[in-house]
Amino acid sequence: MEQTARHVIFRGRVQGVGFRYTTHSVARQYAVAGFVRNQPDGSVEMLVQGDAMEIDNFIADVQAEFAGHIRDTQIEPAVFSPHYTDFRIVL
Repeated sequence: MEQTARHVIFRGRVQGVGFRYTTHSVARQYAVAGFVRNQPDGSVEMLVQGDAMEIDNFIADVQAEFAGHIRDTQIEPAVFSPHYTDFRIVL
């Protein structure tokens, strides 16, 4: 199973609505690692690593959970790093 990574930026009303905590909870359902954190511009940044299908399903679940809050999702490839062994909230 080839491991890959994606850098994701969620924009919209994504801060102050439990986005990071819900994303962390959803991540437990998948074999993914990385982090989620708020950005000063009001967006939420996420780095997620794992199997491509796991990542795609995870991102889709997060988008479905916050469909009324996310205005835009930017997804770009990222460099895989063995540094991340779990998924966590970064403050």
